Amino acid sequence: MKAFLILEDGTVFCGNSIGSDREVISEIVFNTSMTGYLEVLTDPSYAGQAVVMTYPLIGNYGICTEDMESDRPWPDGFIVRELSRIPSNFRSGDTIQNFLKKYDIPGICGIDTRALTKILREKGTMNGMITTHVYQDYAEPVKRMKNYQVTGVVKAVSCEKKYLFPSVDGKNRDRQTHAGEGRRVALLDLGAKKNIARSLTERGCEVTIYPGYTPAEEILAANPDGIMLSNGPGDPKENVEIIREIRKLYESDVPIFAICLGHQLMALATGADTYKLKYGHRGGNHPVMDLATKRVYISSQNHGYAVDPESLDPKVAAPAFVNVNDGTNEGIAYVGKNIFTVQFHPEACPGPRDSGYLFDRFIEMMGGNQ
Repeated sequence: MKAFLILEDGTVFCGNSIGSDREVISEIVFNTSMTGYLEVLTDPSYAGQAVVMTYPLIGNYGICTEDMESDRPWPDGFIVRELSRIPSNFRSGDTIQNFLKKYDIPGICGIDTRALTKILREKGTMNGMITTHVYQDYAEPVKRMKNYQVTGVVKAVSCEKKYLFPSVDGKNRDRQTHAGEGRRVALLDLGAKKNIARSLTERGCEVTIYPGYTPAEEILAANPDGIMLSNGPGDPKENVEIIREIRKLYESDVPIFAICLGHQLMALATGADTYKLKYGHRGGNHPVMDLATKRVYISSQNHGYAVDPESLDPKVAAPAFVNVNDGTNEGIAYVGKNIFTVQFHPEACPGPRDSGYLFDRFIEMMGGNQ
């Protein structure tokens, strides 16, 4: 079945429908990862967005459900150059097209994703529509696209009640994982990927996951050894209630480690500002520099907003990491506090794993090596 991707600037791409054939309007973003399309599909940070995969062949290793970062996919749509309809992988349990149909996610294949990505890079991220309907006049759908906004997505992706994350078998832990033995971590679920909690349990921590709108008093009353603020979707400034509670967590003496959206919300809670990037950072090959050591790490990233380093109060916080490509902020260390935050994903799966040592640093902050 023919399908069309219509951008709000009037550009139209014609391809073939994959997954659901319903019509959807969403923010169109691109991801440059060469592998990990299932992790991309199941990353809650993509709620409210349709994802363009720049790698030209997607679906060749099928769907391996144990690799999912959440219990379901979250993007509004999926856009690829070529779809492999016959996967080859002993772990595969299904095809990507069946997976998209199961969760009613529309997609399109057979379009020039290179040309599409160049448009998004040059003009910036914009809204678009995936449809199988043939429009004679694009004025009406373009008007609807321009009115679309990504709102309420953190509440949509967060868990509804707190729960204890399943721990890993102790036999799977290596020599370094025992440092976190017995440490209790409260993970605020703003759209958390499973591998954040898994990275902590692999190091011996007990992880309790809390809904994103949990009052700070409830978290602190549990007397955790550390608090983790997760990744998540949307504009960080929309989360006024959560920012207010994070300020209370900041004022406590509990060690805090934050990733992606959590990093942005901590900055906002302490008086800094955030802004929207032209087309965001999404992929598995973004170099970041640790400003303390000048060492560069390759990181996985997925964000459309960034913290403005010029807005940081030097008495409160200082930049800790910077993006080597464009100089944007990638991490913050908080003065006089056991708090550090990063914009990238040290828990990245399938990778890279360069910055996984940050979880070990967090455990040290909780007294894990004492």
